[in-house]
Amino acid sequence: MKPFFTDAQLNSMSRENMIEVMKIMQAQVEKKETEVQLLKDKQKELEFMNAMLSDRLTLAQRKRFGASSEKYSDGYEQMNLFNEAEVNADIDEDEVEKIAIPSHKRKKRTGKKEEDLSSFEITETIEYKLTGKDRYCPDCGTKYKVVTKETVKRLKFIPSTFEVVEEVTYVYSCPKCGTMIRPEKISPLIKGSIATSSLVAGIMNAKYVNGMPLARQEREFARYDLNLSTKTMANWIINCADRYLSLLYQRMKEEFLKSRYIHCDETRIQVIDEPDQKDSTQNWMWVYLTDSYSEAPQMVLFDYERTRAGYHPVTFLGVTFMDI
Repeated sequence: MKPFFTDAQLNSMSRENMIEVMKIMQAQVEKKETEVQLLKDKQKELEFMNAMLSDRLTLAQRKRFGASSEKYSDGYEQMNLFNEAEVNADIDEDEVEKIAIPSHKRKKRTGKKEEDLSSFEITETIEYKLTGKDRYCPDCGTKYKVVTKETVKRLKFIPSTFEVVEEVTYVYSCPKCGTMIRPEKISPLIKGSIATSSLVAGIMNAKYVNGMPLARQEREFARYDLNLSTKTMANWIINCADRYLSLLYQRMKEEFLKSRYIHCDETRIQVIDEPDQKDSTQNWMWVYLTDSYSEAPQMVLFDYERTRAGYHPVTFLGVTFMDI
């Protein structure tokens, strides 16, 4: 690389010119460092996009050409839809009461079924008793006497049921002066809607806890002859989150900021139809949580932001953790 100045030019420079040259060179170095950092960030973003597209391509190829049982990662295997029961079944669990070992026999642990059913209320009892002539011994004619009872518990599943609650408000009028009055009633969860707290809570639980998309819930409701569209459920979730759950979120945040210490991390998410950005743009979900040593209730708070800028946690946490 050809030098910018010869030795003679450098020796003849005044102190002021030398300082000016150093400032220009320093500015150029800072500019190059900024360009390098931008290129590194761009490279990371491209690597992430490449990995994501590669995963999508692999998944698409597996769906189209792959076998019915595919191993995705250590400890996880996607099973065939139709043989999952056979793969996971334990044939001996209910049938065999003793485990045979060459040297001896060992009884299975007792009380497991009682423990499994302990959280459920007994709503029905079926008794098998002798009636009529069956109560007498056919050999001697003596009436049988109960010596013991054999009790077996089984678990019954009742599918989801829907009940219509009808509210009737009586309107009263004074026969003499004509004054009208109606009693106060409980405010609806969402005005003008059929939604109830139990119904919306069930929809939220299915989506955010069990991972069932709203479109799939719509089809499930249709099997019960309930016409509940994805758009309606989405509006209910947003409405209730803004009106009710936001208050709970703020209360949780107040307790969160009293913590002795916290954990924080951010993760990439891709948001479709986000205003003023491409669908391929990466957004960020900031996650804040406490643990058993935080001297505060254990909780996890999510904060969605469109960038990874450091001022987001500063804004979220305020001055509480400013000096940490």
